[in-house]
Amino acid sequence: MTDDDNDNDDNYDSVRGIRRPDPTLGKRARSVEPQRPTVALSSSASSASSASSALSPEVASPGEGHARAQRQRVVLAEPRRRSSSSMRARVELAEQTSWGKLLVKDLVKVQLRAGSLLFGLVVVVLGALPLLFHHVPEVTTWRVVGLPLPWILLGIVPFPLLFGVGLWYNRLAERHERDFVAMIEN
Repeated sequence: MTDDDNDNDDNYDSVRGIRRPDPTLGKRARSVEPQRPTVALSSSASSASSASSALSPEVASPGEGHARAQRQRVVLAEPRRRSSSSMRARVELAEQTSWGKLLVKDLVKVQLRAGSLLFGLVVVVLGALPLLFHHVPEVTTWRVVGLPLPWILLGIVPFPLLFGVGLWYNRLAERHERDFVAMIEN
């Protein structure tokens, strides 16, 4: 084997026996778009076999170092279209125009009304207990499970009552907010 034969086998140029580096080293390879086969839309088997035979060797064997096909995003559903009134309401809210302020003010007013009514309910229920004890003194002598009834009504009952009222208010507030969002989107 001679030096000339060795040069033919080597892919790189050499100068005085020293091989030069690959000129494409550090550079990105040019992407080559693979040829897309033409697919017939008929249901006959002959057109399907002819379409599969139309594949080029580059597409048929991607493992030979050819450029990879670019990923393509597939959308299964169209995005939801928003009406112009919905967009207008969103813009009004975002820019805090007079109409947007009015919408937010109405939401706050509804939330405040629900909170005030539930607060009034708690005040009436818990405020009625001392009045009951004052006007009906024999209630103070009753015992339940060995404990005086006023202790149970004033020391234990308010906690589950307040928890229940708080849960009720939370659900009301979420419903009002859902109604507000539905009004804006419709």
